Amino acid sequence: MKTFNPQIFKTYDVRGIYPREINETAAYAVGWALARYTQARRIAVARDMRISSLALEKALIEGIIEEGAVAVNIGLVSTPMLYHATGKLDVDAGVIVTASHNPAEYNGFKMCLKEAAPIGEGSGMEEIKMLALEAVKRVQDNSNNERGKEKKEEQIKQAYLEYAASFFNITAAKKRKIVIDFANGMGALDKELYWKLLKEIEPVFLFEELDGTFPNHEANPLKKETLKSLQKKVIEEQADLGIAYDGDADRIGFVDEKGKIVPMDFITALLAREVLKKHPGGLVLMDLRSSNAVKEAIEAAGGQVHRCRVGHSLIKRQMREEGAVFAGELSGHYFFEENFKAEMTALAVVMVLNLMNENGKKISELTEELRKYYHSGEINFEVTDKEAVFKRLRARYFDGKWDELDGVRVDYPDWWFNVRASNTEPVIRLNLEAISQELMEEKKRELAAVIERE
Repeated sequence: MKTFNPQIFKTYDVRGIYPREINETAAYAVGWALARYTQARRIAVARDMRISSLALEKALIEGIIEEGAVAVNIGLVSTPMLYHATGKLDVDAGVIVTASHNPAEYNGFKMCLKEAAPIGEGSGMEEIKMLALEAVKRVQDNSNNERGKEKKEEQIKQAYLEYAASFFNITAAKKRKIVIDFANGMGALDKELYWKLLKEIEPVFLFEELDGTFPNHEANPLKKETLKSLQKKVIEEQADLGIAYDGDADRIGFVDEKGKIVPMDFITALLAREVLKKHPGGLVLMDLRSSNAVKEAIEAAGGQVHRCRVGHSLIKRQMREEGAVFAGELSGHYFFEENFKAEMTALAVVMVLNLMNENGKKISELTEELRKYYHSGEINFEVTDKEAVFKRLRARYFDGKWDELDGVRVDYPDWWFNVRASNTEPVIRLNLEAISQELMEEKKRELAAVIERE
């Protein structure tokens, strides 16, 4: 009997190192607990390409059917495909075996309800954790209920890709060469979108073989070092655009035709413009760490803007509560009404291409007008007393406009900062932006001194 570590339950999903933290016992427990908590009759089940995923999927399914539910196995798919399945198939919930962008030794589970309704902190994660502890005892007691069954469903991948391609504006299509770095992850299942479904696209693929060891680089486009191969290839091929997927293909990054990384919040602004053509006056959620230029661009396009917390399950919940039609997170998650308010990286690509084609502009030209402020990027500080840091910030910056949606964001007329505490590490994360490079550097030094003073 392998051990069960309740610390694998995180704010947004379940994740840990295999087999020390995530193992078959945990997979069974999660499956049983998900079925018990949701009271689901049918649950969509999927997996990514990690070496341990097939074994974990098998145990996960065993837990689901032990509780009496039908496990609708959609097989090897991306996370956005799983979300799509929960809206298109006759299921009450969904779960995929994946550790997203984490290194090869990790694995985990992302869960949701029907139509991709989130399961996370405050929306079921705590209850599933407690039930999973109960499920482990059931394994040890070898007790049985009336069992469910497993059913195979293999059509969702094709349906997802054809659905994404249906949003492509063929009448405005222009010949485009695009380099796509799949990082040996699940985004490689989108290949048909590029070489068959999107007309006039000449794709160049990097690291397209599914390989859970990630032999070329970490599948995390948020880390600039992982984009070097893509940047180089874009320049070599004189391509119009570079695209980078993360491990489970629910995040995406872009590189312009000059090989320059496009800030992920700038993509939020571009996508919002396309979304608002279909949903005029709609509400868009913007990661509270995003540039003020993003908010201004969305409002100029006729949209309403609310800030949102960091974390995919929290954003999906806020979208539902507030009726948002689109949301963008600084880490490259983009959430669409068209995929049940969940991530859909394929649609993000299609909309960026539409915007380029309809405007006749290069991606660098579309983003140039957003480069009006100076952003620090995220800076991490190791601290021993997080509460003391926030106390010092409140004393020092009491005269700013405070927003405590996620950590603290404090706005001044010519600059702002956000400080958040990590949920899992003794780390404080700082983002700030100013109207000039000099002011940004000055405030960065000033805040570093406040945060680091023990």
